[in-house]
Amino acid sequence: MSRLRLDRLLANLGYGTRREVQAMVAGGQVVLEGQVVVDASLHVAVDSTLPHRIGIAGQPCDPPTPLTVLLHKPLGVTCSHKEAGALVYDLLPPRWQQRKPVLASIGRLDKDTSGLLLLTDDSALQHRIIAPKSHIPKRYQVTLARPLGGDEAALFQSGTMRLAGETTPLAPAILEVFTPHTASLTLYEGRYHQVRRMFAAIGNHVESLHRDQIGGLTLPADLGAGEYRVLATLAAVLSKKG
Repeated sequence: MSRLRLDRLLANLGYGTRREVQAMVAGGQVVLEGQVVVDASLHVAVDSTLPHRIGIAGQPCDPPTPLTVLLHKPLGVTCSHKEAGALVYDLLPPRWQQRKPVLASIGRLDKDTSGLLLLTDDSALQHRIIAPKSHIPKRYQVTLARPLGGDEAALFQSGTMRLAGETTPLAPAILEVFTPHTASLTLYEGRYHQVRRMFAAIGNHVESLHRDQIGGLTLPADLGAGEYRVLATLAAVLSKKG
């Protein structure tokens, strides 16, 4: 278990500069284990119990690194720190954008795709999930402009399909058809706009796209668009259960 100066710890969590944190302490806004802190240089044990031990202005302290968040991404929001328009980070507490290390999405959903998005400040975990060799399944619910012909599932699962402009075949993917215009597609890799490009390659157009599962982690039914939850563990994701 590591120990950090309180002002450095809270600055790393995005509560302000070290000088600003020192002012918060001087103003009696920081409580440690029920006692108002008077010394910002106090060294504090850093572990997952931090929110239960430290209060900031009457609220539990944010979790320390590693922080992992499950977000229900709405349509029209971009997975970026810098692009113009609404960003996924605008849906989170503003101070989280000042955290060190930085909070970043694990993979991306494009602006016109909704659903399950994971964000973390743990770069090793991020790489572990998105690395091609991990083969963690991701399931998408798809609505199509034209009816399915009936042979798409076999083609997608064949391992021989190629996307326009690429020479490497796609990994086998699982298509489950519900109606002529709706289906779920489970991928085991993550190429650029892959779902839309797969259906475009067979002459169809994706009208709506929603990701509802990564590994064994399913988007909670009671988590509305734009809402998020802090995850205690990613064991479900890393289980690779599709």
